[in-house]
Amino acid sequence: MTQTTAGETSHEAPKAASAPVIAQHEATLKALPFADTRDFDDAARGFLGTIENARIASAQGRVVWSLEPYGFLSEEKAPATVDPSLWRQSRLNMHHGLFEVVPGVYQVRGLDIANMTLIEGDKGVIVVDTLTSIEGARAAIELYFQHRGKRPVAAVIFTHTHTDHWGGARGVLDDAMLAAGVPIIAPNFFMEHAVSENIIAGPAMLRRAQYQFGPFLAKGARGHVDCGLGKTMAAGGVALLRPTDLIIATGDKRVIDGVEFEFQMAPNSEAPAEMHFFIPRYKLLNLAENCTHNFHNLLPFRGADVRDALAWSKYLGEALQMWGGKAEAMCGQHHWPVWGRERIDTMIREQRDLYKYAHDQTIRLMNHGLNAVEIAETIRLPQSLEGAWHGRGYYGHIRHNVKAIYQKYLGWYDANPVNLDPLPPVDAGKKYVEYMGGADAILKRAAADFAKGEFRFVAQAVSHLVFAEPDNQAARALLADTFEQLGYAAESSTWRNAYLFGAQELRQGMPKTPPRSPMPRETLAALRTGQLWDVLGIRLNGPKAEGKHIVLNWSFTDTGETFVLNLENSALTYIEGAQAADAHASFTLARSVLDEVIAKLTTFPEAVAAGKVKVSGEPLRLGELMMLMDEFPRMWEIVEPKRTVVT
Repeated sequence: MTQTTAGETSHEAPKAASAPVIAQHEATLKALPFADTRDFDDAARGFLGTIENARIASAQGRVVWSLEPYGFLSEEKAPATVDPSLWRQSRLNMHHGLFEVVPGVYQVRGLDIANMTLIEGDKGVIVVDTLTSIEGARAAIELYFQHRGKRPVAAVIFTHTHTDHWGGARGVLDDAMLAAGVPIIAPNFFMEHAVSENIIAGPAMLRRAQYQFGPFLAKGARGHVDCGLGKTMAAGGVALLRPTDLIIATGDKRVIDGVEFEFQMAPNSEAPAEMHFFIPRYKLLNLAENCTHNFHNLLPFRGADVRDALAWSKYLGEALQMWGGKAEAMCGQHHWPVWGRERIDTMIREQRDLYKYAHDQTIRLMNHGLNAVEIAETIRLPQSLEGAWHGRGYYGHIRHNVKAIYQKYLGWYDANPVNLDPLPPVDAGKKYVEYMGGADAILKRAAADFAKGEFRFVAQAVSHLVFAEPDNQAARALLADTFEQLGYAAESSTWRNAYLFGAQELRQGMPKTPPRSPMPRETLAALRTGQLWDVLGIRLNGPKAEGKHIVLNWSFTDTGETFVLNLENSALTYIEGAQAADAHASFTLARSVLDEVIAKLTTFPEAVAAGKVKVSGEPLRLGELMMLMDEFPRMWEIVEPKRTVVT
């Protein structure tokens, strides 16, 4: 890689909302049913107690979660810099603490972006989803013990594969509990998808997630107010634990600590592996993250497999068929519960139809020849769904969800050859600037359009100038101002965060962050050895590996596994259950030792010297292979040209 000099940045403070944005907010106040305050009653119902300001700190004193910086949301009236519908959702997401859903079922909400649900059995408590961080999960269960008494953890259930639902498992399960065999229950293919979504593509996703969740934005009416699903992402320690019991099919049942669970599988909905459940004892329905108080993402800005809106809708319809009229309370793994059979069934029907409408109308317009951008400009939700608060696009949004549906069916290419092989942003930017008559002409026209509130096109035009001339401070300032107004206008929290963070990076540069931490040993131990080799393969620098051929045998004494690791044609592959006669080197060790090396708790030479690894052949060939591995950066430019050239 080669490094170029970074451009200068300014440190302008956020600006005020413009007149066009204020006018849009006034129209929103008239269009939506703000007099309906039932959600505020539901969000507060069953409150038992909390932690002051929801403040959670690590053992070292680092604050991993606090709602204190969001105190400005105590104001009922939305400021001009926040969409009033998003302000309403942001205030609802400020409720925090332990809440009773029904006697015997409790939720900790507001200590993370997700919820922890606690279901009392005959002798212990069943923990459903363990939040993002170990510290948060520990604080959540201690809050439960404080109000309900100490009782053993009878089981842990992961409803799906996203980190905010399993990352804190070590906060509720200690070594003794794991050794005693406390069951960890998850949907089928949990590990495969947890790894592919959070580890293989993790470095890219984490950087993109900064735009989706806005963790580096200042909290305030001109900055971060919410994430739609909850307040923000938690910091702290994260570790993945391998499930001990998989739910395979809809209709599967488990009796856990005397409590019967009826499960429904919902793969390729909000997560590639996800499930719902009903508990007859408590007449409680939990639809995980598939029926929450917003229109969810079909393709999050951080990146993921495109979610199947049609399947999502069908799962909600199936849930109605299985449990409609039976549930007296419904709680999900985000937001607040809903009570009453009629209200529950109505919400599920409306959510079912929301995803079905988005799917069917996107495909209808697609088959009329409209591309993704044209569909987003054309489609409108029916009034019955438009006016339902739980259907608003605080996290997902109809305008980007339809593009995800289009992508799922037809891919990124819209069939117009002009978009088949376009120039990359820097080269295209230079040509656009030349065609538009130079920087001064662009800025003059853009300033006039900015004053008229034509922010979408101003952003497109001035972005070309920033990529052509990244050190043009006038261009950076105007693009930042434009992003800011688009953020102030957005009802979707993810849109707001993306726009405002883009503005901040144009003004201040990328945040200073520490180097990427090694993967935790607990997470490594949860991965199958084949998954470890897959992770290693994506780090291989193909051009550097040109012409090299390395064959290594691996034999793991604790798992009984054998592998051949093969570098050839600049690709790293492996064969399981075999050993190569012509291997350049052979290694015999415990798989746990390999985990320690990858977690940087020891080095391979140290492990060899300690007698933990037996080696034959040419051990330096392993070092040669590792010299071909890339270290992924934590940060890179998004709204301006990349300063590092990757080869």
